[in-house]
Amino acid sequence: MSKNLKYGVSTWLWQSPFTTESILLFPKIKKTGFDAVEIPVEDPSLIDGATVKRALDDNGLKGLVCGVFGPTKDLTSDDVALHDNCFRYAEQCFALCNTWNAEFLAGPMYSMVGKARMVSEEQRKLEWERAVNNLGKVCAMAQDHGVSIALEPLNRFESDLVNTAEDVMRLIADINHKSAGVLLDGFHMTIEEKNLRKAINAVGEKLIHVQVSENHRGIPGTGLTPWTDFKKGLEDVEYNGIISIESFTPEVKELAGAVCIWKHMADSQDQFASQGLRFLQETFG
Repeated sequence: MSKNLKYGVSTWLWQSPFTTESILLFPKIKKTGFDAVEIPVEDPSLIDGATVKRALDDNGLKGLVCGVFGPTKDLTSDDVALHDNCFRYAEQCFALCNTWNAEFLAGPMYSMVGKARMVSEEQRKLEWERAVNNLGKVCAMAQDHGVSIALEPLNRFESDLVNTAEDVMRLIADINHKSAGVLLDGFHMTIEEKNLRKAINAVGEKLIHVQVSENHRGIPGTGLTPWTDFKKGLEDVEYNGIISIESFTPEVKELAGAVCIWKHMADSQDQFASQGLRFLQETFG
């Protein structure tokens, strides 16, 4: 693997939503051995970007910005007001990217998370075209800020629009903007892909971020994920970015309900982070 490979963790592993006070997690994250911290931006008004930047610097951590797309932010909606809300939100997230020196905004920003329905081909085509057109505008905004977007395929239970590497590459081809990149999440991939190595190769140089947990959302290395295929795929495309652990705590009921985590995946969330990091370092080098 690339010697530049780094490891990150999402603050969702411990709490939600991220606020300025969440910087209290940073010393623990650094001490565990992580290089980066993923910050899910549920509500930008709760975050003082400058204070968070100082804390990132003080702890020697790289900050990553993850977008959160609930019912009020849906670029495929019939309601144009939700599109406008998305654009305003994206602008705030891009500003945080600039403050934290993050190169991209990550997430499934093409649609609302949880929008999974059986609809007609005509409706599907209409929503796809809305996603393409609106993401073109988001890409232009990203370019103005000197950053990219990392589009994340979700499993079929969380999205009916983009589920696989093939889907996201078709979306990127239709958007046709240099600011559009890809985030692949091993959890979703173990549900949707036939072969992880081939899926990573299908994305190729467009891959700018990687998230992992297990196929059951638990600690990496404790499930059925074909990690050898995952490693070979990343080697094939010469990936040299960050591999981030993303999972959730059942203690935050609203978030746990949204991602269907009904039980603890580890003795503690700290153990989840440390054991997961050790496994990733052993696996990917």
